[in-house]
Amino acid sequence: MRIEPIIKVSKINHYYGTGQLRKQILFDISTEIQAGEIVIVTGPSGSGKTTLLNLIGALSSVQEGSLTVLGQELNRANNKLLENVRKNIGFIFQAHNLLTSLTASQNVQMSLALHGGISKREAERKAQAILEMVGLGERVNYYPNQMSGGQKQRVAIARALVTNPSVILADEPTAALDKKSGRDVVEMLQYLAKQQGCAILLVTHDNRILDVADRIISLEDGFLTSSKNTSSNNSHRLASLKGELINHVEDLSLKDFLSLLQQVTGEFQSFLSLIDNEATGKCLEEIIEAITLKITHLLQAERSTIFIVDDTSGNLWSEIIQSNRKKILKVGITAHFGVAAHVAATRECLNIPIALQDYRYSPAIDEQTGYQTRNILCLPILNSQSKVLAISQVLNKIGNNCFDRKDEQLLGEFSQQISAIFDMWCHLQKLHKTSISGKY
Repeated sequence: MRIEPIIKVSKINHYYGTGQLRKQILFDISTEIQAGEIVIVTGPSGSGKTTLLNLIGALSSVQEGSLTVLGQELNRANNKLLENVRKNIGFIFQAHNLLTSLTASQNVQMSLALHGGISKREAERKAQAILEMVGLGERVNYYPNQMSGGQKQRVAIARALVTNPSVILADEPTAALDKKSGRDVVEMLQYLAKQQGCAILLVTHDNRILDVADRIISLEDGFLTSSKNTSSNNSHRLASLKGELINHVEDLSLKDFLSLLQQVTGEFQSFLSLIDNEATGKCLEEIIEAITLKITHLLQAERSTIFIVDDTSGNLWSEIIQSNRKKILKVGITAHFGVAAHVAATRECLNIPIALQDYRYSPAIDEQTGYQTRNILCLPILNSQSKVLAISQVLNKIGNNCFDRKDEQLLGEFSQQISAIFDMWCHLQKLHKTSISGKY
């Protein structure tokens, strides 16, 4: 049996103005939103995003096509019907629209008062409870001018959710917030709305929050240009696989590690094709850290480093990983300095048994880290076009031994298996048009 969507849009056209000034804003828009689904609408200014949100929010009636919200057809709907539908919708806007003369609790209670049929004591209780849920239990009696932008937006979320709406419509809820506050707000909205099982439609220009969506709708010049399933399940599966990879990196056999890494890579490629933001970069960093630690144990080395080639500057950047999982520091070297830089330029595999006797070895990094390098095994990580993506380097074979031919072969085979990860890193770097060195 097919479950009817909470929102069903079918061949919607919408116009502003009359006569010769009449202008079409939306063109033949069709989509559906289910209960519990989070849908984000993106697109440039003037593409029709807010108009679509207003129609779904029953702020105006539909002119052409069919729009059903909570089982109610809004085509040519009268004001009474629109009002009844609006009572089941929570609205959140960029400007939180709090009344400055009222406390956080009183602002939330205003939403309950508009619905009627609730005592003052019950309204106070519900306001207190919902404010505690959004992390403002200690600020129920604060006025808006006593709260930060993120806290004000949380009050707006509490106000939207306190009546247990079936639909939440949010128009640029993070636009005026910094990165952390914006992230906190959407994650709070996502968590609370999922708990209550309502549908969320969120209009945004903020690429930092796209990963909370189950689906992304793109509008351009009033046309629906794409509707992508972000595969939230893929995202959760990626997180699960990544956690297994990182938490059990030392316990996994090489075969099992590579098998799991292949699964992670496949999930990540699917995820990356839909959404590219800081969250994906952080995820990729953690995967690279797990790979680096695996190399350390695989080669029985004291330390491993993966130097990532920065396409923007040509320099190399890395995190040094010690065998006890301790990250020593982030290190940057120029493209013409040291063993790793030499390997990047020549694509050679270097196995240096006595570092101090090799002209390519520079003690400068050891001076930074307080470490003494005895021997080095270093080779390039190449993509299918033989472009150098990164440099894998291991230091000091445990037991005062040197790295041998078998170690070279093992690291070379491993590096071929992991090259796809660094290809994705380069892809992400180009999308953001940033230098890796800017992170450090």
